[in-house]
Amino acid sequence: MPITDVELARTAAQAGAAVVRTMFGAPLTRLEKSGGDFATAADVEAEQAILDVIRTARPGDAVTGEESGPTGPAGAERMWLVDPLCGTLNYAVHTMLAAVNVALRVGSDITVAASADPFADEVFWTDGVRAYIRRGGVDEPLKPSPDSRLVDVNLDPPFPNSPAFRAAALLADPGFAERFRPRVVSTTLAVAWVAAGRRAAYVTDGRLHDSVHFAAGIALCRAAGCVLTGLDGRPPHTGAGGLIVAADRETHAALLDLIRNQ
Repeated sequence: MPITDVELARTAAQAGAAVVRTMFGAPLTRLEKSGGDFATAADVEAEQAILDVIRTARPGDAVTGEESGPTGPAGAERMWLVDPLCGTLNYAVHTMLAAVNVALRVGSDITVAASADPFADEVFWTDGVRAYIRRGGVDEPLKPSPDSRLVDVNLDPPFPNSPAFRAAALLADPGFAERFRPRVVSTTLAVAWVAAGRRAAYVTDGRLHDSVHFAAGIALCRAAGCVLTGLDGRPPHTGAGGLIVAADRETHAALLDLIRNQ
């Protein structure tokens, strides 16, 4: 039988994760980008492994990869968004905090997505309706929970809403410290962790529409029943942009109030 889109997303993410895992700790060539950012040979090889899987199964689909950019038919209805190694700076200094993200946009909707943790051998995935974690070939539903009170905040630029919103200022707010405990893992794996109940929330600035970094995590959280808005409380990808994703409405409301108080 032909492979389904959600099976393809999982398979592609796992193919990328296998490369990331295999190359971990080896001397890696760095490919400089703008703004002090860089990719490694692992980013490039993982992306190629993912693209090989997608192109073999869906040769007519378009793909946007973080390293290779857009390829395939212009204006295609189906576009795969690929982030082969989210957490490159962690990875380059031998820190096992990274994600491999694959998502499919059909029209304006993300229909399936997978986010793989190369080192825990976990794949968070969604068919657009429900969200699951796969470990050892077994799938379990993702269940958001605010109980940890851990909130991951992205401190990496760009900061398009500065000075109205500064992530560092949120962490310094006494109201934040009274209610939450900050975490900064510097990879969108933390977005999937909100869906899984390992984080109470995640906050970032930025323009995230069609983001190869965030598309998979946003889809996972939506399917798991998390509360998602932009920094101004409007639907994601509208208004001020950015993202607040929270395990429940109470957590979301508290964070939104803190952000508005800036």
